[in-house]
Amino acid sequence: MAPHPEAAALLARSHRLGSDPRNTNYAGGNASAKGTDTDPVTGSDVELMWVKGSGGDLGTLTEAGLAVLRLDRMRALVDVYPGVEREDEMVAAFDYCLHGKGGAAPSIDTAMHGLVDAAHVDHLHPDSGIALACAADGEKLTAECFGDSVVWVPWRRPGFQLGLDIAAVKAANPQAVGCILGGHGITAWGDTSEECERNSLHIIRTAEAFLAERGKPEPFGPVIEGYAALGAAERRERAAALAPVIRAIASQDRPQVGHFTDSEVVLDFLASAEHPRLAALGTSCPDHFLRTKVRPLVLDLPPTAPLDEVVARLKELHAGYREEYAAYYRRHALPDSPAMRGADPAIVLVPGVGMFSFGKDKQTARVAGEFYVNAINVMRGAEAVSTYAPIEESEKFRIEYWALEEAKLQRMPKPKPLATRVALVTGAGSGIGKAIAQRLVAEGACVVVADLNADNAEAVAEELGGPDKAVAVAVDVTSEEQIADAFKAAVLAFGGVDLVVNNAGISISKPLLETSTKDWDLQHDIMARGSFLVSREAARVMIAQELGGDIVYIASKNAVFAGPNNIAYSATKADQAHQVRLLAAELGEHGIRVNGINPDGVVRGSGIFAGGWGAKRAAVYGVEEEKLGEFYAQRTILKREVLPDHVANAVFALTGGELTHTTGLHIPVDAGVAAAFLR
Repeated sequence: MAPHPEAAALLARSHRLGSDPRNTNYAGGNASAKGTDTDPVTGSDVELMWVKGSGGDLGTLTEAGLAVLRLDRMRALVDVYPGVEREDEMVAAFDYCLHGKGGAAPSIDTAMHGLVDAAHVDHLHPDSGIALACAADGEKLTAECFGDSVVWVPWRRPGFQLGLDIAAVKAANPQAVGCILGGHGITAWGDTSEECERNSLHIIRTAEAFLAERGKPEPFGPVIEGYAALGAAERRERAAALAPVIRAIASQDRPQVGHFTDSEVVLDFLASAEHPRLAALGTSCPDHFLRTKVRPLVLDLPPTAPLDEVVARLKELHAGYREEYAAYYRRHALPDSPAMRGADPAIVLVPGVGMFSFGKDKQTARVAGEFYVNAINVMRGAEAVSTYAPIEESEKFRIEYWALEEAKLQRMPKPKPLATRVALVTGAGSGIGKAIAQRLVAEGACVVVADLNADNAEAVAEELGGPDKAVAVAVDVTSEEQIADAFKAAVLAFGGVDLVVNNAGISISKPLLETSTKDWDLQHDIMARGSFLVSREAARVMIAQELGGDIVYIASKNAVFAGPNNIAYSATKADQAHQVRLLAAELGEHGIRVNGINPDGVVRGSGIFAGGWGAKRAAVYGVEEEKLGEFYAQRTILKREVLPDHVANAVFALTGGELTHTTGLHIPVDAGVAAAFLR
């Protein structure tokens, strides 16, 4: 069933506005439309409002993301409004205004849309509008910029009273097309969807032009000597070295996923003389600081400072940041305030290098960084024409620890078992490695798909959901340099690495007398040496980020079972199996667990078997290649064929949170081969 024409127009307008970051940030702002429809109960006309619901994003809004309310009931709430001290109670009252099933949950801004006397309303968070809203003399600048066509509304926390304020402003200023909300954003309206969109864009573009024409050329001041950005390669090298340390800083209260950006906007800001003062003032727009925290942690050393000094200073600054945040909480907390949610920074700024942002998953971390870029743009605009003056700290606290915000957080789905964990899987472009990567992503992990075949790795990463879920790296595990580069890519993509699966391998099946030294060396270089190199690099990262970790080896039944014509492969699997024991003993003091899995007979979906190994093993056993899986199954105790998914299940069993006290273990995934029982 097609949406109501007014709702359809609203969706189209929302997509256009939300697709341009100059208009509003991700998931920021909302839009509405009013119209008449038939009441299915009475058959009479009923006035309705469609408005973006809580938690949606304008750029990707669907009909299911709209809340649908009856306007007569919405407007009747004015008569029972108990006053600003109890305005939060009105959010629950919106549920009694819903039409039919009501669609999405109404957001805190619903009153703004319902009470303003206009058929269409947009509430947006454009950088240009917020720059005026956060300027010290924002009201005066708004009048200079727009005359009387856009009206200033002083800061008020989002809610029912703000809706009443804007409705009153519109009624008192019939010539106005919208307003600047102090410390917050903009609201525009119109009789039609087209007029409303036109008015929104007029406010945004006019503010942009005003800031560009009136603004001073260097609003952030001159470049600090020695603080200019490092070259691209050098800054990414340093960012990769710092990422695990910074992730440890951001994850003291709870593990976080990271994101790194070295965009020109960030680097220019951090090179400027005014960046320490401005960063300390914190972000202003509620959408910003709910994701970035009140202020970032800023390194106060130049880009060329020795790395060990930078690490030591970051740890000192972190201790101070936590103390300051706890003091901020104590200054403003009331007896009924939610408990402090954690005192670690969400944004860490490193001059000359870039910005690290953190969140409960990659998307949240990335969006936090995007919001801080918005904040930099706001600071630039405000400083260009005035002085940046965000809302008071007490008001920030009221929003950060708002009971309604806490309730929203409590409604969030329970995290998946591997949420916040970053995995790197070698040989993940096909077969067992691909199945492992799929299972880890399904359980909430971010995955680095590492494979010799770059095309296969890219295809798997895309299939897993793209950059917010998985990234691809091409790596030859016999190369120390390529392995180091793979881990650098991992920490720059997700902040660190928590879970490594040594799965890459080949199989050379030959009798002893036909096995050349080249065969032997290649087999051992890829699996024994490769696993050692990967595990060594993994340990470096895991120790630096102080979050423990898991290293899993995909070994083989052949690690303990002596089969025919298989000397090179079986010997290297035995090497891997003992690496598990050795590393479990050595890395346990760092909370790093090392375990192994011994599969057997994984024919279907296996890259190794498809690459010629299957034909050779079939010849050894005198069976047709296509029946090799059945043959292996029949020689097992359970008479079941082993598939890549079964190996992936074992990886999850070891790393999913239930076996927290298990290390040095090998789990057989072979459907039962008595000769390979561990003893």
